[in-house]
Amino acid sequence: MRFVDEFRDAAAAEAVLSQLHAVRLSEPATFMEVCGSHTMAVSRFGIRSLLPEQLRLVSGPGCPVCVTPLRNIDHAIALSRLPHTIIATFGDLIRVPGSETSLERARAEGSDVRVVYSTLDALHLARTHPEHQVIFLGIGFETTAPTVAAALLQAHEERLQNFTVLSDHKVMPPPMRALMEAPDVHVRGFICPGHVSTVIGAGAYRFLAEEYGASSVVAGFEPLDILHALLLLARQAADGRAEVENAYGRAVTEQGNPAAKGLLARMFEPCDAAWRGFGVIPGSGLAIREEFGHLDAARRFEVHVPDAEDDPACRCPDILRGIVVPTECPLFARRCTPEAPKGACMVSSEGTCAAYYRYERRRPPVQGGDDPVGAKAAS
Repeated sequence: MRFVDEFRDAAAAEAVLSQLHAVRLSEPATFMEVCGSHTMAVSRFGIRSLLPEQLRLVSGPGCPVCVTPLRNIDHAIALSRLPHTIIATFGDLIRVPGSETSLERARAEGSDVRVVYSTLDALHLARTHPEHQVIFLGIGFETTAPTVAAALLQAHEERLQNFTVLSDHKVMPPPMRALMEAPDVHVRGFICPGHVSTVIGAGAYRFLAEEYGASSVVAGFEPLDILHALLLLARQAADGRAEVENAYGRAVTEQGNPAAKGLLARMFEPCDAAWRGFGVIPGSGLAIREEFGHLDAARRFEVHVPDAEDDPACRCPDILRGIVVPTECPLFARRCTPEAPKGACMVSSEGTCAAYYRYERRRPPVQGGDDPVGAKAAS
């Protein structure tokens, strides 16, 4: 089969694929991955082209940059225009378009926006630039949030007066619940994110089976891990089961990481949060606790953030819910490219549109079965 030779263990992949194609489903099944790293691996290794006819795999809200709403980007840009301010951010966020501009363009116009590779880098900026306010843009799921919590605690203990965080951290289970309750989303099961699950544990997904009859498999990031997860999901569907299975036992436990969860609980508290494509999801965000409000950029600095709406032609919101694929967006590979992105899903290295553009837009149609790319691929 195509692409299998690119796998690290082609023979094992062939064996799993043989078992996957031997599963007999009584009806078609759609599964969703909700991790940006899975999204890239699926596209890079052509996994969709290897699947049986009745099995469909779509991408969901697994990219934290992609689900960050327009207003939050505008808030960060407004903060960057404050005098004597340094904005510290991870690289993916800098090119995401706001309503009028981006952090990259704001930097070109004179704002001090710096790409950092860890929260420790942001703390170092605050220590070495005491005459500036250093604002770190906290974007991410449970994987990165503990590192930001650790930085907040360290800044608090050092009594740094010029370090704050604009927190837009989100947690993964609530949007999975929202997907199950959405009338236009029809998903039989999920490939659960490996990195997030190392923190929250496989047990965090049990509500999907118990309340919605949806299957879940925690998976690693090798293509063989993903194929194995799909095999387990397909077998659950064939047997009429809905369970949580942990196929990433080398890194994920049932309970997760108690130290990381304890740090999150100390520095953050749950809050309602806005998601691109979903609107406000109750309890899906992490707000800095009032005790540490002096480290919260949203509390410390008052800026005007205008109301704005996304470009209605951009299908990022629907792509993030798995309703359409990137090639069904009228902007994809035309007005929206990695060099000139119109939507967040094309900017991020974990975005679904970026993955399709790089790996899938020119691939030939999948033979037999539902092909979400196929002949619709942009030239």
